[in-house]
Amino acid sequence: MNAPRTVRLTVEFSRPSQRLDVFLRDQFPAVSRGALQRLIEDGHILVNGRSVKPTHHPQAGEVIEVRWPEARPAEAQPEAMPLDLLFEDDLLLVLNKPPGLVVHPAAGHEAHTLVNALLHHCAGQLSGIGGVARPGIVHRLDKDTSGCLVVAKTDAAHLALSAQFAARRVEKIYHAVVCGELPREHGEIHAAIARHPSHRKRMAVTEERGRAARTSFRVLQRLREATLVEAILHTGRTHQIRVHFQHLGFPIVGDLTYGNRQNLRLEELTHYAAPRQMLHARYLSFIHPRTGRPVVCEAPWPEDFREALKALQRVT
Repeated sequence: MNAPRTVRLTVEFSRPSQRLDVFLRDQFPAVSRGALQRLIEDGHILVNGRSVKPTHHPQAGEVIEVRWPEARPAEAQPEAMPLDLLFEDDLLLVLNKPPGLVVHPAAGHEAHTLVNALLHHCAGQLSGIGGVARPGIVHRLDKDTSGCLVVAKTDAAHLALSAQFAARRVEKIYHAVVCGELPREHGEIHAAIARHPSHRKRMAVTEERGRAARTSFRVLQRLREATLVEAILHTGRTHQIRVHFQHLGFPIVGDLTYGNRQNLRLEELTHYAAPRQMLHARYLSFIHPRTGRPVVCEAPWPEDFREALKALQRVT
């Protein structure tokens, strides 16, 4: 065993409108809400020493005990696939994820995923937090988002990194090409995000039932009918950058889920059609769980991102 399997948390203030599974999702970003629900229902997560339901609302002073079960064998098979490594030691690695690479195996994507590649590269030495052996993924990037992604090789590293993500001590900077010309050189977006009420695979801005989300941005380059921006995530909501820029009226180039109309207009005006959403996790900084020193990684733009910038250059 490479880490204590029990974690105790004390609730600092009551959360009358937040479920226990949602609260824990914030504490352990690497673990899915569904996995947390199963752990609660199976008695691996206790509140003040007793079993509760996932719908329990955390109260100030309650002690939550998370007993991570022994990891079950991973069903994914190792595959020899190239990895663009930005940092690696015996506890963790950071890679530059290419666009189009699915992170986790799922229905329709059982093979050729990042997890398959990591199982081969790390020879099985990946963390098992969440109950599945050797996935190692601490945070997520969409299939069509490229850039910096951190992977834990041990349970101790996984828990320490998850705690940094939950406490917002990780610096995450993205580069994105958005449709249209942003009127401001810099700004902040404060808009709560929740699951879309009718499209379950999409997120939406909603103040009534959304969770607080904050993104700051600055313009890097003005393009032809588009803008290259740098975005800093201060929270980590699902699809946050994509939803926030749609909310501003400037969806990401190539993002047909959140900006189909604007992308069709961009193609009409420029004759450029992006092969995917032009979103890249450019920079990632966190504290190494063992040394206490900063780990700073920067991922170069992939070729399709460079091609988008070239195609949308202003004619001078």
